[in-house]
Amino acid sequence: MRILIAAVLGLLLAGPAAAATASSSAAPPVHGLAMHGEVKYPSGFSHFDYVNPDAPKGGELRLQALGSFDSLNPFIVKGQPASTAGMPFESLLVPSADEPFSEYGLIAESVEVPPDRSWVAFNLRQQARFHDGSPITADDVLFSFDILKTKGSPFYRAYYNSVLRAEKLADRKVRFVFAEGENRELPLIIGQMPILSKKYWQNRSFDQTTLEPPLGSGPYRVDSLEQGRYVVMTRVADYWGKDLPVNKGLNNFDRIRTDYYRDSTVALEAFKAGEYDVRIENESKKWATGYDFPAISQGQAKLAQFPNERPTGMQGYAYNLRRPLFEDPRVRRALAYAFDFEWTNKNLFYGQYTRTDSYFSNSDLASSGLPGADELKLLDPLKADIPPEVFTAQYQPPAIKGADGLRDNLRIAAGLLKDAGWVVKDGALVNGKTGQPFVFEILLDNPVWERITLPFAQNLQRLGIKASVRTVDTAQYKNRVDAFDFDVIVEVWGESESPGNEQREFWGSAAADLQGSRNVLGIKNKAVDALIDKLIAAPDRQALVTRVHALDRVLLWGHYVIPHWHITYDRVAYWDKFGMPTVIPRQGFQLMAWWSDPDKAHRLPPPKKAAAAH
Repeated sequence: MRILIAAVLGLLLAGPAAAATASSSAAPPVHGLAMHGEVKYPSGFSHFDYVNPDAPKGGELRLQALGSFDSLNPFIVKGQPASTAGMPFESLLVPSADEPFSEYGLIAESVEVPPDRSWVAFNLRQQARFHDGSPITADDVLFSFDILKTKGSPFYRAYYNSVLRAEKLADRKVRFVFAEGENRELPLIIGQMPILSKKYWQNRSFDQTTLEPPLGSGPYRVDSLEQGRYVVMTRVADYWGKDLPVNKGLNNFDRIRTDYYRDSTVALEAFKAGEYDVRIENESKKWATGYDFPAISQGQAKLAQFPNERPTGMQGYAYNLRRPLFEDPRVRRALAYAFDFEWTNKNLFYGQYTRTDSYFSNSDLASSGLPGADELKLLDPLKADIPPEVFTAQYQPPAIKGADGLRDNLRIAAGLLKDAGWVVKDGALVNGKTGQPFVFEILLDNPVWERITLPFAQNLQRLGIKASVRTVDTAQYKNRVDAFDFDVIVEVWGESESPGNEQREFWGSAAADLQGSRNVLGIKNKAVDALIDKLIAAPDRQALVTRVHALDRVLLWGHYVIPHWHITYDRVAYWDKFGMPTVIPRQGFQLMAWWSDPDKAHRLPPPKKAAAAH
């Protein structure tokens, strides 16, 4: 679970029954916690299986980012944080990468949870320290909870909405008591909370951008930066947690430098010139044609495809349902028939992608076929707020079949638009009652999307629809999306193997009007809200899978997005100067488990000067 929901500001008051339960219950301390079932790693484990515990420390890792940054505070809506701004901060627990959803002690040495998970208590490590040497205490944990919930991104308010109260039990022990109702994920959610220094922040404005490096406690701290150009992180030599089992074999580089580039084309040329070391490629054309340079043929740079078992999530053209133009699901469905994935995949993507037909593709969480008996028990009571197709058909995005496939699909689209009250006059599609033309804007933040989106806009034009394509800089894009000031955007929702409370922020009604939330679509649907609640309350893995299937179907048949595509591996280009573990966990390759190999690095040529970062 990496992300989350929105709802109410402020803590709810605990009722007498809840208070009595919390105070009278007891639970033995454990070293780790799983969402369902038991954790993989036993008490006293030495390291995760996907690391090299003897990996040498040293060297430099050089990375890249696109656009710019103006802040080192990654916890607020305001500003554009640096891509590595979160590195100095740590949480109470830390997840493993080879389990669906388990967490182990980091700042917290142990955790206490009763069988009903109505509360969670954390016992903090005696040696846990901030970078200035001050101890991490219960006061810091309570301060972090309060400041994130009241002044942090909407994500945190949503995530912590079901916490009735947080209380200090001792200098290094805190307890969080939860509202009534099943929510097995809450102890793990609280475990993910970044812990901030109360002393550092109490005289600073937390909700404002800053380029002063905030005080953290993690393995790295900010060393130097130039706004919008680069950030250098250095490994903390006396880092308090370097010998913990959850850190063994990780955080091996002495320096991590991130340079910023205007766009991905400039960044690729900089990689080929040796200006940075590792590039995770997300453009199929570049992967297919952009890496034909001497260092590859000479073995100095390498291309690798690392498999993963992560749910792919959903990427697609996302409608803003707050716009009257997209209120009618027939309209949203019609526009999907104008997107030609087959042509796009063949001519632009070199056949590398698979069409996405689920919000949870590449996992057992993806729905298929028709709803089974267990799903129908969930869906039948919600029929009034569910598209009827959920019960009668398996969702498939429109496909182009045969030489006349696009023409056939546009004919279907035209019929749907006519049913929704749109007619063609003088070659333009207009509202049959008001005469309003069908005009909207597709907002992008990267020019690479233009070659995909412009052909889509041309197909829409054949329906009489005028879809303009506009690319803006990352700062303007973020501001407009946070304010829901757009018609259609390309959006991505990442999913984990254990979906939970973050689904409220993705699709929940309470998040739809909360600026900066992840419900950029503006979904307000009682059935979606009810299914999210059921999902969060799932008592075991099988129940979770069933409830995710039901939610997946309702989202798909709501036609909230035009689904794009996915792959089931990570495409990584890197200069051959690293050592890496042989085991790749189910979450995919772990860059922070790599290490610098001096012998390899000495054999590489010095970097050439490529295009300037900005």
